[in-house]
Amino acid sequence: MVKGLYTANWGMLNEQRRVDILANNMANSATTGYKKEGSTSEAFYDVLAYKINDTSEPGVTKKLGAMNMGVKIGEVYTDYSQGPIHETGNTFDMALSGNGFFAVEFTNKNGESSVKYTRDGHFTLNVKGELVNKNGDFLLDKGGNHIVLDPMAQFRVDRFGTVYLNDQAQAQIQVTDFDNYDFLEKYGENYLTPLEGATEKPAEAQVISGYLEDSNVQVVQEMVDLINFTRAYETNQKMIQAIDSTLETAVTRVGQVNG
Repeated sequence: MVKGLYTANWGMLNEQRRVDILANNMANSATTGYKKEGSTSEAFYDVLAYKINDTSEPGVTKKLGAMNMGVKIGEVYTDYSQGPIHETGNTFDMALSGNGFFAVEFTNKNGESSVKYTRDGHFTLNVKGELVNKNGDFLLDKGGNHIVLDPMAQFRVDRFGTVYLNDQAQAQIQVTDFDNYDFLEKYGENYLTPLEGATEKPAEAQVISGYLEDSNVQVVQEMVDLINFTRAYETNQKMIQAIDSTLETAVTRVGQVNG
């Protein structure tokens, strides 16, 4: 009886977590280059089925472990799939088609600089003629240097990321990819930080000037999921109310002696 309370409670916590992640996705549906997040969970019967079908220990009685109090809340994952690309007409805007990330020099509040990676290609020129994003962080070339341009020269970028001024090659934009995205950690809205163990590799992405990559969040699907998660939350809530009512009956009425 009491176990049902714990099971429903964990169900509510899981659905609340999923709603929080979904709300963050919807809030960033218009954020350039944003990659949506999701969460994993595992029910007890899935673990049971896996154990029953595990034949790695023939003839051995396998323990299923301690009694589970409900759904197993897993990890948050990031969907790195390509988002839609739209034309802006601004040659400083750049989108990546394929796997890879722009490298930018990020400076925190303490003045410490580090390299972050992003799919947000909304760049412009600062007063010194350097290519920066909306946060003022510098776009880096293959050598890890700032890209400095002449504002009066004709600017263009080819699909390989080569920057031209008046048809003369000036720099090569650094586009980096990684072997395993599990070693990337989100920072802020659309920055990524490589963790220990992250291995860089040549990027296959092509640079498209005059375009931006939109968020890969599908708002309609998120709304449908929101309804489903909310209903699941309400179902667990009603289970708690039903069990609480049953317990109240057991304590106050069952075994009552009439005078």
